[in-house]
Order: sequence, then C-alpha cells, then structure tokens
Amino acid sequence: MPRDPHIDKERPAAKPRAAAARGSAAQVRGPNLSARRVALDLLHSVLRRHRPFDESLAAHSTWPGLSPRDRAFVRLLVATTLRRLGQIDAILAQCLDKPLTPKASAAEGALRLGVCQLLFLETPAHAAVTETIDALPRAAGAYRGLVNAVLRRVAQEGPALLETAPEIPTNLPDWLWQGWNAAYGEETARAVAVQHLREPPLDLTVKHPAEQSLWAERLGARLLPNGSLRLQDAGVVENLPGFAEGAWWVQDAAAALPARLLRGIAGMKVLDLCAAPGGKTLQLAAAGAQVTAIDRSADRLARVSQNLARTGLTATCIAVDAFNWRPPEPVDAVLLDAPCSATGTIRRHPDLPWIKRPAELAELPLLQRRLLNAAIQMTRPGGVIVYAVCSLEPAEGEDLIARAIEEAAPIERIRIGEGADELAELGAPPESITRAGALRTLPCHWSDQGGMDGFYAVRLRRR
Repeated sequence: MPRDPHIDKERPAAKPRAAAARGSAAQVRGPNLSARRVALDLLHSVLRRHRPFDESLAAHSTWPGLSPRDRAFVRLLVATTLRRLGQIDAILAQCLDKPLTPKASAAEGALRLGVCQLLFLETPAHAAVTETIDALPRAAGAYRGLVNAVLRRVAQEGPALLETAPEIPTNLPDWLWQGWNAAYGEETARAVAVQHLREPPLDLTVKHPAEQSLWAERLGARLLPNGSLRLQDAGVVENLPGFAEGAWWVQDAAAALPARLLRGIAGMKVLDLCAAPGGKTLQLAAAGAQVTAIDRSADRLARVSQNLARTGLTATCIAVDAFNWRPPEPVDAVLLDAPCSATGTIRRHPDLPWIKRPAELAELPLLQRRLLNAAIQMTRPGGVIVYAVCSLEPAEGEDLIARAIEEAAPIERIRIGEGADELAELGAPPESITRAGALRTLPCHWSDQGGMDGFYAVRLRRR
C-alpha cells in the first residue's frame, strides 16, 4: 500500500521554526560542515530519488553521529527548503543563464540550500555561502564558482528577488493548487497553502480525559477545544513529563477526531484497520473497547505494540492484509483510516508535494474502495463504520463515499452533529462539519492557534 504518514506516530517534537515570512526566523549560526553535507544528501534523496524525507533521514549513515544542534539545523534547513522550493527555484531561474543539467544536481541542491539559508533562515552570508560551497562533493568541484557567484548575488539582491516570487501559489505544484481551487475555492486554497509554509506545533492526546487540564499545566501546553494538548518548541518528546509513564501520546488534533466519532464503545468489539502506528488504536482502547488492530506491516505494527505497552493499554495486534482477513464473526464497529495521498499532512511532511504524482493519486480511490468493502463485510448489520483519510482530495473522501452509496453499498450515513451535545463533545471546528454531516478539517482551521491537519471522516451504519 502507499505510504501513509499519519501524524499519530511518536515523532521528534517540532524543531525551531522557519519564518512564515522573511525576517521573523531566529538566526541559525555555525553548524559544522557535515551538517550541510547531510542536508545536501537528504535533499537529493527526496527530490531526485523521490524518497520520503523521514525515510531518508532514518537511512542516512551520518545522521546518528550529528549533535542535537546540528540535527535541528538539518531538519530545519531541509524542511524549509522543501516548503519554499517554488520560490527558491523561481529566484534561481533569475540568476542562471540557463537551467542546470541533471549532471549538476549536487550544485542545484547546494544553490537551493544556500538560498534558503540566506532568505528564509537569515543565516549569516559568510556561512550560507562559504560553508554551503564547501559541502559540495568533490565530483561537483567544477560548479563551485557558479554556486559562489549565484549565492553572493542572492545575498546582495535577496529582498528584490524575493518580491518577484510570491509565496502562493509558487510553492505548490500546479496540479495540486488547481485541484484545491476547484474543491474549496481560491480563498480557502490560499489559506491552506499559507498554513503549509509554517512549522506545525506538537499535539498530544491524553489517555485519561479527566487529566487533560492537569497535563496541560504540567507541560505548559494549550488545551484545544477537542481536548488535545498543543505545545510549541517542545524539545525532545521522550524527555517530556508524562512520556515514560504513558500518560499521553503524540497525535495531531485533527487525527484525534475520527476515533471519537465512535461513541459509547466501552465493551464493544472494534477493529482498527490500517492501524499503525497506533494513535487511534490507543484512543479506542482508552475508551474501553475490545480492540483488534490490523495492519499489513509487521514492523509498523510493532510500533503499535510498543505504544500500547508504554501507555498500559490493551489491544490485539494482527499483522495481516485487510483484504484477505476477516474476524471470526462480524464486529460492532470498524475504524478504517485508509492509506491515502496524505495531502492533509503537508505542513508536517513538506516533501509530499514533490514526491507525489497525479497518476499515483488517481489509483488510490480504487484501493480505498476495496478497503471500505472489506470493512463493511467485517461489520455486523446495524454496526458502525468510520471511514477516514488524511487527504484534502475529494476523490479520496466525499466523492468516494457518495459513489459507494450511489452504487448500493449496504451502508447509510449517520450524520455528525445532529445534536448539540455531540458537537460540544467532539470539539471540532464548527466549519469542519459538512452539509452531508461528515467531517472535513482543513489546515487553515484553528489558524490562529497553529492550524491542524486536513482530514475527511464519515460515520456510516451497516444496513
């Protein structure tokens, strides 16, 4: 299945944030040469090999040897370069007489990283230019002069060059921008794209809802309307109070909403399909359900087991393909968080716009529909199914469900928010409840509080 980079997973906390607009970032000074060389390798892995940023980090041999300070710099530098790639390339196009050839990929990467440091991270010019050039591999030595000349020009003319490259829609592939315009209108699409340029905060889900205020105070976190805790610049997750005792887990506020659509599940048999890395499994178990977590990846499912052990929660984990597996008897409820394009998580995964392709996205609804059919077969008549995707693409959400119902799938909608009590309990932004009674969060929701991931979720009854 396609990679599903849900933010439920335990991950490093937010690093120092890149400027949302030029001039607002803290200065980043003096990381050693190996840090910039690692950044160059990672950028090449993402943009040339189309390998996800997180996977590229995990596979890099030098990464474990970097100091915490240099790791923070590398993450910030590469992530900001990917967020601002359209602007950076537009500026480079003005400074080059002709496009660089594929043989000059290392030089192109160094130019991109250099421009990012000069214009978006406010790195001192001597470090951004000299140390970036020194990070070039020996085979790219013939381009040192070119890289030096271009970066020095950018250092001198940066503000003027930046004015010619607007943030929106320059920093998005055209096919993605046009799709959001068609789905949400230009104003909303622009608000979404702006939010993607900002480093996201860290959200936590507390195991016991009654302790949310307690942990908000202990962690210095903001308590969001849905009960999630939000931290800015939290540092290393494992060092935070409450991690070792399993009092909470990392989970974006939007990702915490779909599981809450299954109400009153204490004692019920519930399946969590495509469960890894397990944030929603933990939610269901904490709500008292008898949970079975299904995922085709044994390695990813091991993360679920680790999180269950840390939090002291219980669920059965089965590594199997959901297409070929059925429970001994139909269950009361199924949560299907289907593999998807993950375009709702671009603010956390700025590599996604540059490694995804329209043709790949076009194939996903077929996979998702097959999984929905499997979920229906696993659910008893009268049971409840929640279908969710962290995608902004209607083809993976609204359109897919509408077509399934039109084609006489044995399901019917259970509208969200029919009663005021559910809306208050759910705590979602009011504007995220659609006319059809589904949930559609957008990154621009709660923008004054740091935004949220984009999710679609619908609650269905098995007829």
